[in-house]
Amino acid sequence: MLTLKAELRDRTQKPEGLRKAGKIPAVFYGKKTQATSISISETEFEKVWKKAGESTVVEIKTPESSLESLIHEVDFDPISGKPRHADFYVFEKGHKVSVEVPIEFEGVSSAVKDLGGTLVKVMHALKVEAMPKDLPYNIVIDISPLVSFESQILAKDIKIPEGVTLLEKPEEVVALVSAPREEKEEESAPIDLTAIEVEKKGKEETEEAPVTEVAA
Repeated sequence: MLTLKAELRDRTQKPEGLRKAGKIPAVFYGKKTQATSISISETEFEKVWKKAGESTVVEIKTPESSLESLIHEVDFDPISGKPRHADFYVFEKGHKVSVEVPIEFEGVSSAVKDLGGTLVKVMHALKVEAMPKDLPYNIVIDISPLVSFESQILAKDIKIPEGVTLLEKPEEVVALVSAPREEKEEESAPIDLTAIEVEKKGKEETEEAPVTEVAA
């Protein structure tokens, strides 16, 4: 199990000061757990986040207790991409939890490779229910069944790990392949040579016409 050491945080501590010290503000809470402000190492959190995502149990160790939780929400800096704040949801032991698990597509679709289609990922995560220990990090989906533009992968077609219940509607489309668009060549209007000749002839007549002087 992944572990994060945390320090209880005084709400008077400013987030800017914590971040300068290499830490980020965070909070943990649950149905039967009071919301508690903590601070955690930014470096250690980034390591755990990459491994856990939002569907892996993370143990939070404080000087007072040790709690099993899920990373519920993370706020990232829009410029640096660094985490600025994290929420941890403490679940009740012995109870199932519902989370969204990311999808990882693998394999080769002949509709894409041979027919020039484009893979359309309709869904990027699946909502599932399971005991915390059974939650998968991700769900792998093979796209090789997509052999034509009529082929689709539905939620009911996905192999779900043992102990995990899929909460999506069975007929929900997960992925498909769209046909390539036909680029129509713009038809240029035919050139009217007659009009050009007439215009040219008129121009020549104007240039050759004598200039009439008007007597004063």
